Amino acid sequence: MIIYSSTKRGFTSDVMTNQIEKTILSSFVREMGYATGKAEVASWQNSMLYMNIVSHSDIPDDAGVAIEYKIPQTSKRIDFILTGLSSENKRTAVLVELKQWSKAEITGLDGIVRTFVGGRKREINHPSYQAWSYATLLEDYNSNVQKDDISMIPCAYLHNYEPDNVIQNEFYKEYTDIAPVFLRPDALKLQDFLKKFIKHGDKGDILYAIEHGKIRPSKALADSLASMLQGNQEFILIDDQKVAYEIALDLANKSTGKNKNVLIVEGGPGTGKSVVAINLLTELTKRGNVTQYVTKNSAPREVYQVKLTGKFTKTRIANLFSSSGSFYNVESNTFDSLIVDEAHRLNAKSGLFSHLGENQIKELILASKLSIFFIDEDQRVTLKDIGTKSVITDWANKLGAKVYNLELASQFRCNGSDGYLAWIDNILQIKETANEILDGINFDFQVMDSPSQVHKMILQKNTVNNRSRIVAGYCWKWISKDNPDLKDIIIGDYSATWNLNSHGQAWIVHPDSVSEVGCIHTCQGLELDYVGVIIGPDMIIRNGKVVTDATKRASTDQSMKGLKTKMKENLSEACLVADILIKNTYRTLMTRGMKGCYIYSTDPETQEYFCNNFRINSSKRSNYSDIPDGASLNFDK
Repeated sequence: MIIYSSTKRGFTSDVMTNQIEKTILSSFVREMGYATGKAEVASWQNSMLYMNIVSHSDIPDDAGVAIEYKIPQTSKRIDFILTGLSSENKRTAVLVELKQWSKAEITGLDGIVRTFVGGRKREINHPSYQAWSYATLLEDYNSNVQKDDISMIPCAYLHNYEPDNVIQNEFYKEYTDIAPVFLRPDALKLQDFLKKFIKHGDKGDILYAIEHGKIRPSKALADSLASMLQGNQEFILIDDQKVAYEIALDLANKSTGKNKNVLIVEGGPGTGKSVVAINLLTELTKRGNVTQYVTKNSAPREVYQVKLTGKFTKTRIANLFSSSGSFYNVESNTFDSLIVDEAHRLNAKSGLFSHLGENQIKELILASKLSIFFIDEDQRVTLKDIGTKSVITDWANKLGAKVYNLELASQFRCNGSDGYLAWIDNILQIKETANEILDGINFDFQVMDSPSQVHKMILQKNTVNNRSRIVAGYCWKWISKDNPDLKDIIIGDYSATWNLNSHGQAWIVHPDSVSEVGCIHTCQGLELDYVGVIIGPDMIIRNGKVVTDATKRASTDQSMKGLKTKMKENLSEACLVADILIKNTYRTLMTRGMKGCYIYSTDPETQEYFCNNFRINSSKRSNYSDIPDGASLNFDK
């Protein structure tokens, strides 16, 4: 998505008539469906005056200019793009990362500087690293960039920054070589740089190709794991992901048995927690650091083990991945680092009967010199889940470990749409946001008229790359566990089974499991391209209010085990906790998809609520009119 698109002639006219920030804001509102803050508008007004260096006569009038290009499948935007043809008639796009900084400090971390931004000093990507990483993402995701052989030339322009041997320091040479950085005195140098690559205009053709390029399928972390462990770079870490990664590596070097450290990394769905975690596992292991990847939920570990089987020995796989319940009898500082993914799912006790150890958070911190906890408190889904920032911090303080806090905000799931995630929080009444509808959000969300329609859509999407699945709230007993011939979920003429024992926790990657229905326990911590969600009677809408009922959960679901006891102790508190967990469950299910989510509720008023709270594209829905209401579809293996 390009917020502002014009030619060099049109852009310079908008600048010289003092209309540029108004024009960009008008386009922003039209494309995004909401306005932005005064600070961003002021930055456009300021920075675009400096970018008027493109007005030089040697830069053709019909060269393309784009401002605020949203990189596909992310929430990131490229500040400025100038397109045209080189002297050899090669299609070229120069990407300019603009900064209004006036000072920065060297950090000693690869590709990271420290500067005042967001109200305080913080570690942030070096502008050259940021420009290069954005260019690489664009090359990876946009098919036209590769098909049309469009050359991506990244650079950065800090128009308020006086030279001080920080930004252009030799320490950052690896990135300033591939993405040159220009400072306040360098306007003419940047102008020459642009003139060097853009010799002839393209009349907006390159911007059109970029804007309308087919989005290439994104990499799946599980599919890339073996290559990563073999030392190959599969994912470019951007912005706060890169910062978290480098700080974690630095802490790993500094941590000792006497100077223990705890790093808490918060991030919502799709912010790259698992990508950073696996990158850390790979790099720390390569450096000889005794490291394990730890999760409470076995689904991610089993999926990764399936993907690694045949490429690594069972012993090596076992040494890399571990359950959070394996540390209650481990000696202190056995590990250099423990990487705890999905830390919100940690429990107090371990073992099948929850009778071993004292507290998993305490045991993990004791067992390692550095403990890295990746958490999203809004993904706690059972009564036993204790992983919160405050609880982790309390245990770290008791055990004498120093605590560091970071947050991941870069959005990759849900087509990079922060708006969709905010809408989910609003629609499920988890937290109030400004996103009351989904207008203008580039994510395929649809309310279907039957579970049969949902499942058929998922079957169609899954034919592309086996990365689409249907899931449901755990409101139907798992009777097929002992008899696979039985159907667990029966809604009218629709019938299906929960994921079978034969697939286990790795259900999500088995090709034939698309005929089955998964639940929160087999998909949390993993990602799909498209997800179908059946909302059960445990969450309904009455008069516009989300009402949850834990008694509607199946007796075979252990998520609410112990609720009756809690209700006897404190009824209101127990109901509040159950309400949060049920909402969190559906929030988690509805954010598994990177490209789309299709839902159906068993309750008519709830169906109507979802339909009324986003703008349904009727022409889109009509494509599925061939699927009759109440169609009889039995999804057998």
